[in-house]
Amino acid sequence: MRNPILAGLAVAALCLGSAQAAEPAQPAFKVGVVARRFMPPEPYDWRGDKNHALTVIVWYPAAPDAHEQVQTIGPPGRPLFDGGLAAPDAAWAPKPQFFPLIVLSHGTGGTASSLGWLGTSLASAGYVVAAVNHPGNNAIDGYTVQGFSLWWLRARDLSAVIDGMLADPIFKWRLDPQRIGAAGFSLGGYTMVELAGGITSLLHYRAFCSSPTADAMCKPPLEFVDLVAKVEALAKSDPAFRAALADHGRSYRDPRVRGVFAIAPALVPAFTPESLAKIAIPMAIAAVAGDKTVPVASGAQSLAGRVTAAQLTIIPGAAGHYVFTANCTDAGRAALPDLCSDAPGVDRNAIHNETAHLAAAFFGRALH
Repeated sequence: MRNPILAGLAVAALCLGSAQAAEPAQPAFKVGVVARRFMPPEPYDWRGDKNHALTVIVWYPAAPDAHEQVQTIGPPGRPLFDGGLAAPDAAWAPKPQFFPLIVLSHGTGGTASSLGWLGTSLASAGYVVAAVNHPGNNAIDGYTVQGFSLWWLRARDLSAVIDGMLADPIFKWRLDPQRIGAAGFSLGGYTMVELAGGITSLLHYRAFCSSPTADAMCKPPLEFVDLVAKVEALAKSDPAFRAALADHGRSYRDPRVRGVFAIAPALVPAFTPESLAKIAIPMAIAAVAGDKTVPVASGAQSLAGRVTAAQLTIIPGAAGHYVFTANCTDAGRAALPDLCSDAPGVDRNAIHNETAHLAAAFFGRALH
């Protein structure tokens, strides 16, 4: 999750800045949490991941007597992050009968649990939220060259999660298939655009990175400082990977998804302008003005300017890109300063609350 992009490969309403930190709405529900493993029909491009399953964390509206606990992330006894409050395997809220579904996409090298602050907040507002660990690109199962270079296949993961949730013996009785949305951070924000109908062009991305306007989105990820060389080598030796790279221009629009919420979306220069202009479903974009990893000019603002249905909120101040990741413990701040260190005066909780409030309000409009 250190960098949301890959080297070499690797808004009608425009609501800019001046957004004030919003207090979250009073939770309507307690929050339950369970895990799922979905196995899409083969053949499926697992991007070098050996698990051949999509690991998913699901937060959902729970019964009033559910006993919520702090969900920690990291090694037992020394957690690195706070994953929010939730009650494992809690009984469901008795009503309403059906809830809308939101699928979540984490940033490069991150995890499903890193968006627990958003998942738990949306679940308390009455949504079932399913977050996936993207194969080959998550910090639990490990990193692969394919997972860091075949960005567009992440949208397919979310579609497979929707399939799994709608077929699950428990969830299928509590979900409204007509009210499905998606949200994602960084490369997960890119994935939102794919789901909405944006089409990737590596030629467009390379042209941007060769231009005078190239910025931090053209730098290699710290996990793969030699990614370009590794991609070239694998493409020469692996025909399946070579074919997958050449298939970047496919549409991954999922018509079941009625609205998307993109947080600090990365790789916006990789989309064809024509495909962005055709996006018709509601899109909301949130970013922070101080983001140097995914600069707002080439990221959130550029996307909002090209998508007619998009609404953009820029949160002012000095917060950086990783303010949208999970709250860190003392151990996390010591071990992962790049992810956990915020500029003086930055209140990560307040930004989480404002962003979650924006997301709940957006989905309330888009899915009802």
